[in-house]
Amino acid sequence: MNKTLINKIAMLAAGGVLVAIFFTLDLQQYLTLGYLKESQARFSTLYQQSPVLVIGGYMAIYILVTALSLPGAVILTLAGGALFGLTTGLIIVSFSSSIGATLACFVARFVLRDWVQNKFGDKLNTINEGIAKEGAFYLFTLRLIPVFPFFVINLVMGLTKIPLFTFYWVSQLGMLAGTAVFVNAGKELAKIDSLSGILSPGLIGSFVILGLFPLVVKKLITFIKGRKK
Repeated sequence: MNKTLINKIAMLAAGGVLVAIFFTLDLQQYLTLGYLKESQARFSTLYQQSPVLVIGGYMAIYILVTALSLPGAVILTLAGGALFGLTTGLIIVSFSSSIGATLACFVARFVLRDWVQNKFGDKLNTINEGIAKEGAFYLFTLRLIPVFPFFVINLVMGLTKIPLFTFYWVSQLGMLAGTAVFVNAGKELAKIDSLSGILSPGLIGSFVILGLFPLVVKKLITFIKGRKK
């Protein structure tokens, strides 16, 4: 048995154990808006006492959830805004999500290639055609307007020839605007301490932006593509 195969088996086993622990212990219950709201004060106090520890722990969880394609990335993004604020939260979430997405792409390419091919092979032709026509700009548009779910893009891109470093920086750049919208929404959600808070201008404005963002970006991409022709 060669070293490469041993490494693949080891990574597959480690990933399988982590996924099994996640679902067996029902850790998804901690990745909900309800738990986020209940724990906000406790996490804020801990963050004030040990900011490096909290940031490191948050990033590790976010990267792990994204790399293993587990549910909860949206809640973690909102939590980033609630806990760290807009600017710091945006930086932390941006790097966490991009690193986790790149690790998922790596795993799909070198460990789960056959499984991803069987599971999402119908989407691979569309993505390969897009990469062939537009190169990295196609990934950029997918990140701005996710035609496919976030985790599917990570996995299927692993079967393309796009370099991992290119996948990383294009993903980080492409996801930045959308990440900012969600982090800001999380920051506003953190301010709700009563029913009247639901009608606050800040929260309403955040969700208006959240709803309009895909439409605005779609128009922008259409305009850019028109200029390229």
